Amino acid sequence: MDDKFLIHVEIADKSYGLWIDRKDEQLARDAAKQIRTKINQYRLNFAQSEVDVKDLLAMVAFQLSMHNLQLEEKNDTSPFTEKIQELTVQLESYLKDK
Repeated sequence: MDDKFLIHVEIADKSYGLWIDRKDEQLARDAAKQIRTKINQYRLNFAQSEVDVKDLLAMVAFQLSMHNLQLEEKNDTSPFTEKIQELTVQLESYLKDK
């Protein structure tokens, strides 16, 4: 059974219809809310000057991308994986000699 359904989210004063998995509905709505919140923060920061919504969206995309890359860097397990492999080889070598 196809569990996708249509939701409408508003981003930058425009409504978008998205087909998503039912299990992802709250995540999608929270993501749209996060974008709206960040756009409004930038609007307040640049209240003195008129800023195009495309510029606001670009700044939000940049900020979220930076955050995403920071999280990826934090979750990089390759140094641990390499050390575990090194220790495994040492352990196997030790056990083989016994």
